[in-house]
Amino acid sequence: MTKIYLIRHAEAEGNLYRIAHGQYNSTITPRGYRQLSALKRRFADIPIDAVYGSDLFRTQTTASAVYKPKNLPFHPLPLLREVRLGCWEQRSWAEIERMDREMLINFNKFPDLWQVEGAETFDVVRDRMLAGIRQIAAEQPGRTVAAASHGAASRILLGTLMGLSLREIGAMHHCDNTAVSLLEVEGEEIRVIYQGDNSHLDGDLSTFKRQTWHKSDLATEPGLWYQVEREDDTHRVQRAYLEQEPVGLVAVQREAEGLRITDYHIDPAQRGQRYGAQLMGQAVQYAREKGLEQVVLTCTKELAGYFEQFGFVRGCELDGQCEMGMDIRLVMREIV
Repeated sequence: MTKIYLIRHAEAEGNLYRIAHGQYNSTITPRGYRQLSALKRRFADIPIDAVYGSDLFRTQTTASAVYKPKNLPFHPLPLLREVRLGCWEQRSWAEIERMDREMLINFNKFPDLWQVEGAETFDVVRDRMLAGIRQIAAEQPGRTVAAASHGAASRILLGTLMGLSLREIGAMHHCDNTAVSLLEVEGEEIRVIYQGDNSHLDGDLSTFKRQTWHKSDLATEPGLWYQVEREDDTHRVQRAYLEQEPVGLVAVQREAEGLRITDYHIDPAQRGQRYGAQLMGQAVQYAREKGLEQVVLTCTKELAGYFEQFGFVRGCELDGQCEMGMDIRLVMREIV
């Protein structure tokens, strides 16, 4: 019998910024790295013989919390990738809801009906995830394995293994970032021993504690969509909207140091709703599209702590102003 600990990746940019990242490559957030520290502790005393995972960066980073402390190699397995989202890829979830609300509801609640241009269907995802688990079991017979994958793909796999149809899987709960499920494979039989355990996430580490979409009957949430007001070779200005109301703005310009945020604000009435993170995501995604490696800004020392939550690091300080930069390269950091 082969045991497989199936792990959802840690909080990544798409989770924080509320952007649809299927097979788009993104990094783990600062909170995600704290989740990985907890995951590392969880697996410290669990014997693991091999570690697999999707070949996307966020799952490779997640898997490193297990394979690096145990001095094991990492086995990339593209079969464990997230759903390919086609024309939804890199759009905000609020924009997707505005563009095709019915299909967004289908994505979470009626996966058998979900179909988007350029995307995989869920039956294709189901079949390749099953093939991935069977490949792992065939390569690691009688051993204990950890495998890092993604939220939607793992939900489809787990529901299928529990005997549910695609329609019935739409009623299943979603798994938190770094949640662990245990599978046992014996011959052709694959059993789910438990699913979606996030008991290692204490305090504010849970991503789901800070979000509401997974609690909604329709799996939707209030969010921002954007219009580009001005753009040229070096500058871009985006206005953020909540439903039909303008509620914020982010302006950027390209410099030698990277992408500089020159204006960034959310209307006071909308603060405290985590819309600032969504707005920041637009700047980060734009910088990466342009091949830049860093996002920089200048703020008051009092606001520096706010920007640190996104991964900005303090630089020089002068006259009450703080220069800050965030490395957006796909570089794996140490998990403490």
